[in-house]
Amino acid sequence: MTEVEYLSATEVLHAFRRRELSPVEVFDAVAARADAVEPKVNALLERDHEDYRAAAIAAAARYAGTGGPPRALEGLPVVLKEEHAIEGRSLRLGSLLTGDEPAGETHPVVERTLAAGAIAHARGTTPEFSCAGFTHSRLWGITRNPWNPDYSPGGSSGGSAAALASGTAYLATGSDIGGSIRIPASFCGVVGFKAPYGRVPALPPFNLDVYCHDGVLGRTVADVALFHNIVQGQHPADHVSLPALPIPEDLGDVRGLRVALAVTLGDFPIEPEVEANTRAFADALKTAGAVVDEVTVPLGVSLEQLEETAFAHYGSIMAATMGDDPRLTGYSRQFLALSAAAFARTGIYGGLEGEATVQRALAQVFADHDALICPTLGCLGFEAGNEYPDGIDVAGRHLEMYMLATLTPVFNVASRHPVLNVPSGRAPNGVPTGVQIVARPYDDVTAFHLGAAAERELRWWADPAWRPQI
Repeated sequence: MTEVEYLSATEVLHAFRRRELSPVEVFDAVAARADAVEPKVNALLERDHEDYRAAAIAAAARYAGTGGPPRALEGLPVVLKEEHAIEGRSLRLGSLLTGDEPAGETHPVVERTLAAGAIAHARGTTPEFSCAGFTHSRLWGITRNPWNPDYSPGGSSGGSAAALASGTAYLATGSDIGGSIRIPASFCGVVGFKAPYGRVPALPPFNLDVYCHDGVLGRTVADVALFHNIVQGQHPADHVSLPALPIPEDLGDVRGLRVALAVTLGDFPIEPEVEANTRAFADALKTAGAVVDEVTVPLGVSLEQLEETAFAHYGSIMAATMGDDPRLTGYSRQFLALSAAAFARTGIYGGLEGEATVQRALAQVFADHDALICPTLGCLGFEAGNEYPDGIDVAGRHLEMYMLATLTPVFNVASRHPVLNVPSGRAPNGVPTGVQIVARPYDDVTAFHLGAAAERELRWWADPAWRPQI
């Protein structure tokens, strides 16, 4: 039987409504689990901020018929990425440069999560200013991957993904400017959704950055669909936010869908184990009834040119505002230096030219395919605490910048594509691998149908063997 802390969010909520489980019982189980594993993982912040057990008692009363009807996430333990502001609470962003001044407003994703009755019993760790694909900082220390503590859970939503894999949350929030939802979801063997730009509302000014996406993570496709339906849609704080596109509960019918399988994009190097797991994922979709064609995707730019395009964009927004304070981590200084230099060389127009080339290459794939599947990362993990100042080796090739081991920034450039990361297997070091399911621009539902179909075939968290042995 599945342990309470590893039930899916939808299973827990159904059990609450049937009075088979109590929110108090579930909260106590998750709290005990966090007490046991947090010394080894270090994913959670502010567990002692308030009396969360009292909130669980109040949720139990709602299910018993007093205090108002239960809301969509009533009594469910959820982790909020620390980057998501909560009015009156600190917003440190993983940095020694910030103080304890409280945030002046609440992020729309947090607002909607709390309004749905979730118990936000902790906040998730991040790297400094969420500018890394791993999660450690001078402020909060090293967050480790529950599957193998020698490795990072990825970043920047690393605390969120690690909590899900650890059994210390049922759902979690994240954000993604270069893969910060999908990278940790992949390394932690969970599901994460980067919605198309504008679908999930954000706070100014970053709501106007087309690379920026706020979103959600969970252990199953259905859980992520449930949570995404709660946080998506127009919000008065975000004037460019899009109307909601509800994800149906009945997911997984992929018969006749035409899917392009790309074992890499452009010239990204891919480890053989990642390729094998991606092909196995494609076979699962074939079994489910999809038509899968293997394709090559020449992005029209080299890996280095793609890096220049992305970092020019980051530099146009961030580089001039940060400075070079000695309290910054090495990876933050590297990020700022690279982005400032790329913007100085390329400028806004040159960056747009690079983006247009990538968009054109993807348009050719989607001219006759409903979706594209490709690896989330080409490597088998990032070592915990390693900042990779000299780059990383992947599949026999040295990459000067470790983020070139990730295929995720392609879809921050092509930001109107919805992308669902789902597990594809595990590497020999125990770290999970993931696949990006990329649907046509704004076609969120197709990505979820394909994810649910693959999940049905491969089982993942439905299999008690798919658990980190912390």
